Parts: sequence; structure tokens; C-alpha cells
Amino acid sequence: MKILILGAGKMGSFFCDLLSFDHDVAVYDPDPMRLRFTFNARRFATPGEIAAFEPQLVINAATVKYTIEAFRAIMDVIPPTAILSDIASVKTGLPEFYATCGHPFVSTHPMFGPTFASLSNLANENAIIIKEGDHLGRIFFRDIYSRLGLNIVDYTFSEHDETIAYSLSIPFAATLAFCGVMKPQEAPGTTFKRHLQIARGLMSEDDYLVSEILFNPNTPRQLAKIQEKLAELQTIVERRDSEAMKAYLAEVRKNVQ
Repeated sequence: MKILILGAGKMGSFFCDLLSFDHDVAVYDPDPMRLRFTFNARRFATPGEIAAFEPQLVINAATVKYTIEAFRAIMDVIPPTAILSDIASVKTGLPEFYATCGHPFVSTHPMFGPTFASLSNLANENAIIIKEGDHLGRIFFRDIYSRLGLNIVDYTFSEHDETIAYSLSIPFAATLAFCGVMKPQEAPGTTFKRHLQIARGLMSEDDYLVSEILFNPNTPRQLAKIQEKLAELQTIVERRDSEAMKAYLAEVRKNVQ
């Protein structure tokens, strides 16, 4: 299959390495300097090169801020039968775009990123495949993710957004709260150091990505739950209520079993 990957960043390079030995892969990035380490794949820096390539599948690995913009930049130079695909963690605007683009599409979300996951060992990671979309496209990505050993879950666009509000917004918000009150420690404990490592990883992410994940319409409800549990904990601590603390710990311990 002829596969065009949009964006030569970490995830674009990951998919290039993953697919280039079994498919005819090309990577397009308007910044040719980002293509200099691309291996075993064609390197395109102009739309004209894409037109001559005639891709059958387009994998959009541009940063989430430019996902739709990256699609629109190449719409005039790809065949009408080309399947469009995204791997965006934020699907805002994508259902509407796909509904009017005139191309078959498949949307997935590999629930691992270059910040925290080891891209060479993904056996304990997850991937979401959106139920809406092209049947063959979904089969293609299911095969890829299965070969990586990923746990695969099928969600609609709506279910995806609800899941992301829970699985990303809560840890993002909790980490930002930790960062907001943190001060340097001369002798940090193990737990503090682990939280600090997570915090530094989050702070290395693109500001737009963090913002869009937190701007998910389902996030405010999750933040309200965090505030509710913190208020409950604060009351227990202020009262030094041992019995209430025991019950509180027993309740939250169930959630992590």
C-alpha cells in the first residue's frame, strides 16, 4: 500500500519506522530539515511530490493544533479514493471535517506518546479505534495495533471524548495542581520525585495539546469531582478524624485495585 505520513515528528517517525518495511511509505513535512533522519521512506517537502505519489492512505501525524490544517493542505493533491486517517488525542472538529471532506476516513488514538511511553515496548499500552469510519481502514489499524500487542478498544467519537476527559484530564489537572503548589526540595522523597518526573513530562508537552485536552466539554464535570474529593479530604485532615480517614482510604483504595 502507498502510505503518506503527514509530519516528521516523533509519532510520524514512529509510524514510518513501523510501516516502511511492509509498505511504500512517504513522509511529508514542509520543513525539509525535519526529514533529514527519515529512513527507508520517500521524503516529500512539496505538495507536487505528493500528487505524483498518489497515496492510498494518509496518516496525519501533525501536532494536534494543525491536524485539520494539515489535511486541508494536501486535499487537492491526493486521489479522491485515498483514506484519511488521524491519530489525534483531541478529536475536536474532526467529525465535522470528515463529514464534508469527500474521502473515506479512519480515526484512531494510540494511547501512548513519546513523552512517557517506551515506543520499543508497548505491550501494556492501549489504543482506541473510532467506530465511525471506513471498514477497511479500521481493519488496517487494528492489525497494526494488534501486532504491537496493544489493548484495543472501540469507541464512537463521543465515547472517545468522554474517555479522554477521564483518563487524561484528571491526571493533567492533578499534575498541574501539584506543579502550582510545588517548591524545590533539598531532600525529596521517592513519591515526590515520581510526581516531579510526571510533572516535567507534562510540562514538556505542547501548550495547545494540554489546553485542548482540558477544554474537552466533559472536563469540567471531572474537575468538579476532584474538587469534591479534595474538599472531603481537607475536612478530614482539619478535624484529624481517624475513622473518617480510614473510611476515605478504604474507598479510594478500591478504585486502584
